[in-house]
Amino acid sequence: MTAEADEARPIAAAARPHMTLTMIGVLLAVTVVWGFNFAVVKIGLRIVPPIAFVALRFAVVGIMLLPWLRWPLRRFRDLAVLSVILGVVHFSLMFTGMRGLDVPTASIAIQMQVPFAAILAAIFFGETLHWRRLTGMAIAFAGVVLIAGEPRLSGSLLPLFEVIAAACFWAGATIQIKRIGDDVDVLALNGWVALLAAPQLALLSWLTEDGQLAAIAGADWRLWLSVAFQALLVTIFGYSVWYRLMRRFSVNQVMPFTLLVPLFGVLSGVIVFGDQLTPLMLIGGLCTIVGVAIIILRRPRVIAPSTKAGL
Repeated sequence: MTAEADEARPIAAAARPHMTLTMIGVLLAVTVVWGFNFAVVKIGLRIVPPIAFVALRFAVVGIMLLPWLRWPLRRFRDLAVLSVILGVVHFSLMFTGMRGLDVPTASIAIQMQVPFAAILAAIFFGETLHWRRLTGMAIAFAGVVLIAGEPRLSGSLLPLFEVIAAACFWAGATIQIKRIGDDVDVLALNGWVALLAAPQLALLSWLTEDGQLAAIAGADWRLWLSVAFQALLVTIFGYSVWYRLMRRFSVNQVMPFTLLVPLFGVLSGVIVFGDQLTPLMLIGGLCTIVGVAIIILRRPRVIAPSTKAGL
């Protein structure tokens, strides 16, 4: 190695930004918000039908993000497609599945979005699936299979499959987000998806659900607290902090924090609803999280800037 290279190494190392304790604390706060959102969503689903609940959430998010919206001349069609894949299909499947699942199961099963995203990265972006990443996928899928074998899910696997399907569509949405790139900033992207998805979801709810208007009209503070939590904390606070730090620091510095989201999700179910954790659930959940950890640390590009750890 040359003397110039020896001198360049400490300079490069010094130029790499380091997280302060405040930044780490804020990131931890985001993972807590995203994790406990599983319980918050479950509260809302006990009051309003799932698709109507998603429509209400997106309507509030869209209205609150209006000040950040500018007409996306070149990307409106891409945003419209994203609103269908992510806003309508993903969230409808996710919330419908969550209605029939306990919070810990849902918060672990949705982590399958990471293996699905890695597979799509290999298909669309030429990512190489080396043996470590393939091992991570196998471990994550094995974990979900163990969870599916839970006696309490016997005869009612449809909600679990709906959540897994939602994870698959989220992975597809990352491809669309990758296509949009930096042409639309994160708040504008969330705002446009919300505004475009809300009327589609309202129509879908009208066609497939009953009693949603009466449920909303007669709802108490719990529903509106749930919606406000998702709009203010999950979307505006969570995504703003996350994407800002993703642009400032390396993927390896930020992405490991996502592994805390399912842990806080499981904890939220235990605290809020008294959900029970069986040995099979614990083993399956641990396998899924370990598998996801292996995939994240291998850093497929599609997971990095476009990841959505929470709901």
